[in-house]
Amino acid sequence: MVKTPSIVGLIPARAGSKRVRNKNVRLLAGHPLMAYTIAAALQSNVFDAVIVSTDSAQYADIARHYGAEVPFLRPAEFAGDLSPDIEWVEYTLKRLVDEGRSFDCFSILRPTSPFRQPETIQRAWREFLAEKGVDSLRAVEKCRQHPGKMWVVRGRRMTPLLPLSPPEQPWHSSQYQSLPVVYVQNASLEIAWTRVVFEERTIAGNVLMPFFTQGMEGFDINAEKDWWYAEHLLTRGEAHLPRVSQSPYVFPSRLV
Repeated sequence: MVKTPSIVGLIPARAGSKRVRNKNVRLLAGHPLMAYTIAAALQSNVFDAVIVSTDSAQYADIARHYGAEVPFLRPAEFAGDLSPDIEWVEYTLKRLVDEGRSFDCFSILRPTSPFRQPETIQRAWREFLAEKGVDSLRAVEKCRQHPGKMWVVRGRRMTPLLPLSPPEQPWHSSQYQSLPVVYVQNASLEIAWTRVVFEERTIAGNVLMPFFTQGMEGFDINAEKDWWYAEHLLTRGEAHLPRVSQSPYVFPSRLV
């Protein structure tokens, strides 16, 4: 009998978001945003551990309230606006190994995708395990703004971002329906073998497979208008949040 690889769910939740202040713990339908990702991860029963990576002691307290582990805080040097994912992922996995906890795979589940369901994670894990010869899986969806109609501007001139279209019918002058299908990654989830971090120092490796999100699974909150739209979708019943069994976290008078 083939043993199922072990996997850790990693939820990045640094403090200091600029575009949406404290978005990872801002209340959505009564709970901090990160609560829904923690709930989906735990209820999926996919992970051997669900760990939140944060630089904030208060965020850590919130994460523990909703059932996630926070075995240590993320160092400030790996929690800046421009810090690449490989830094905190590598740090987290190495710290876990030092504590005697190693995993065959890891998944990144970003709190900004609150409509991701336990079933979403289960589906992705099944597809990843069934695919041979890949380094990682990444969630994607059809792009709404096609790169065939995008431009690079230099001074008073511009050129197509993708110089691949046939000269007799440039993509920038074609109907969307006639353009080749292009997908864009979303923040729903990523899964990879841990070896790509330790051997290649990358979170994706070189051979990636797509995971096609459905409906609102890949919806990502990155700006105030996204937050408004998330609340709008919930009000109209057009999107659903994972069930959270814990009572709402009680915030102190001032969020640090």
